[in-house]
Amino acid sequence: MSELLVVGGGIMGLWAALSAARKGMTVRLVEQQAIGAGASGGLLGALMPHMPDRWNAKKQFQFEALVSLEEEIAQLEAEAGVSTGYRRTGRLMPLAKPHLRDIALRHEQDARQQWRAGDRQFFWHVQEEGPQGWPGTEATAHGVVFDTLAARVSPRRTLSALRAALLQLQNVQIDEGSGVRAILPAHGRAERDDGSRLSFDHCIIAAGIGSFPLIDAVSGPLKATSGTAVKGQAALLRADVDPGLPVIFIDGVYIIAHDDGHVAIGSTSENSFADPLSTDEQLDDLLRRATLLAPCLADAEVVERWAGLRPKSAGREPMVGRHPDHSNISVLTGGFKVSFGIAHRLARFVVDEIAGLPTLDLPESFLCRNQIAALREKHL
Repeated sequence: MSELLVVGGGIMGLWAALSAARKGMTVRLVEQQAIGAGASGGLLGALMPHMPDRWNAKKQFQFEALVSLEEEIAQLEAEAGVSTGYRRTGRLMPLAKPHLRDIALRHEQDARQQWRAGDRQFFWHVQEEGPQGWPGTEATAHGVVFDTLAARVSPRRTLSALRAALLQLQNVQIDEGSGVRAILPAHGRAERDDGSRLSFDHCIIAAGIGSFPLIDAVSGPLKATSGTAVKGQAALLRADVDPGLPVIFIDGVYIIAHDDGHVAIGSTSENSFADPLSTDEQLDDLLRRATLLAPCLADAEVVERWAGLRPKSAGREPMVGRHPDHSNISVLTGGFKVSFGIAHRLARFVVDEIAGLPTLDLPESFLCRNQIAALREKHL
């Protein structure tokens, strides 16, 4: 059996570890802090498709991932014996201006053509309003789009389910509390923060924002870093609303009803920040906008305010696959806002590639080798 080292215990690393373990690999997952301590341990869990127009390989990949996740989650929950909080609730997008309704009506036909998987058809409906005043009537003056493809999941419960499934397997070891500070591909060795060393046959770098320094170090001279961190803020409210209500989304505001009597509100996207883990008036403004969209939340208690850093690759797409210089190094990071919807499928690609098996078609813009090549050519 091959010895696989997975660096990072977020959604990407956990799916990679589980996919590899299912194929019989001996897996060691190393996490600097605790499982889900980074961006994956947030609050939202929105699983939303791209717009159905101007279809391309990236949109097709994400569509297939969102459809297949339903079955993947069912298998995971059966193995772990716990719920992930997954539900295909759909998504509501208020139409703020009259011309947006005309555009949305055209997208109805786009969805009929593109949102098909076997005998399953997903829809993009233009309606006059949402259910139960969700969102409020003022927000739906020009109607609302209801798409039946979107879903939601509880991020933390999903991480817990993945962890529980891994702990049941004898060929998996999870180490928390000390990360990896350097990878030496030529020696098949990694140096940990505590000074200890680990040997590996293959290593997957899946450490969120911590991936980029590791990738840069093994990539030789680059014209720019492989990725950056983007801060996000979100909040969790206690609210008596139907957990089956669709996700509300407009202009960067997400409102997501979960199964446990909570509603998640998010999220900011901050490229410049002083403190990565503090919340401030930007979250206050987000909450104000959310309650305008859903007045039923106006008196809801805020039970948690959250901030964290999300990984965004320099190419703005997930960075996935074997490193062009090192056959024993793979990369799995940079999902930014869409990681929970596609991580299972990206992980399968990486593990299949390591195992030398036929794998999924991946958009060319996702491939690690192409992103590294672009970084080497940048500004030349």
